[in-house]
Amino acid sequence: MGAAGLSDTTTIEARDVVKSFGQGDTAVRALDQVSISIRKGEFFTLLGPSGCGKTTLLRLIAGFEMPTSGQILLDGVDITYLPPNKRPVNTVFQSYALFPHLTVAQNVGFGLQMQGRPASEISSTVARMLALVKLEAMAGRKTSQLSGGQQQRVALARALAPQPKVLLLDEPLSALDLKLRKEMQIELKRLQLETGITFIFVTHDQEEALTMSDRISVMSAGKILQVGSPREIYTQPRNRFVASFIGETNFLPATTAPGGVKLGSGAFVETGAAPATGAVTVTIRPEQIRIVPVAEAGAIPAKVKNWVYFGTDTHVHAALADGEEVVVRLQSNVSGDANLHAGDAIGLRFAPGAAQVLVE
Repeated sequence: MGAAGLSDTTTIEARDVVKSFGQGDTAVRALDQVSISIRKGEFFTLLGPSGCGKTTLLRLIAGFEMPTSGQILLDGVDITYLPPNKRPVNTVFQSYALFPHLTVAQNVGFGLQMQGRPASEISSTVARMLALVKLEAMAGRKTSQLSGGQQQRVALARALAPQPKVLLLDEPLSALDLKLRKEMQIELKRLQLETGITFIFVTHDQEEALTMSDRISVMSAGKILQVGSPREIYTQPRNRFVASFIGETNFLPATTAPGGVKLGSGAFVETGAAPATGAVTVTIRPEQIRIVPVAEAGAIPAKVKNWVYFGTDTHVHAALADGEEVVVRLQSNVSGDANLHAGDAIGLRFAPGAAQVLVE
């Protein structure tokens, strides 16, 4: 077993996949030499901005698109050119594509019926799937009579009913309101854990990725920039794009020094491993910075510019001696932000190990 109890067995593998749309000088390369391995039974998220290639990769796995070059393997078998109906893979789309003239139970059993499964098996499977998504009481209703969240559950039950090896989810929560979207994040993770099926989830929402994923692949411009656990991606970003796309952060120019870096303000920050010489960029998350008395030993001098109250926390904007701005996130109930005023001299202290030197 791998980290966090996950299997080391690879279910889906992409090898040097290229996907181009168009020809000649006008061709657009949606995927550029993408290679990735997704483990059996994990919740794996493809995260990135619109147009980064994440949905294209999902469609290649589903069989709705063919790569320009490269391979897609499932359990070690090349399925690159296998039609979608021959793959043990199901997809849940942004639009749930339910049949409005059928009941909830008939929608869930539709795929099994098309496969020619016995009526008794269809009935028992539908009952089990509706129990899994907590919609037993809705079995006889038409899907047009359901809320958006309930329709989402029906689409999931229908996709899970044939027991696919892999379930692909293409931004399935995007049409839901914020409260329901948060509830469905928890439900999706529960379903994945209970079924043990490999989920591959596409989203541009960093919170969704951090909340549900075992591992995240951050994508940009058709390339995979970093793969890791949510904690690894958040606390150890490999480059500026990953650091800025996952959560809020501060970027500070610096130069390397023995054991750390020296900021433009002259303050020394311990960072551990860093390039041997030269100019670098340091990233530090706002919640990893404390405000301390300016006279405290080792404090980095700064001045308050302003602060913004967000309810659960308060963001303090401060300027270092060289003018670089740093944002500090404080818990509102303990921050004492009412005592802060523009122009106040304060000290900043970075949490040990929290400042990361970006290597790319």
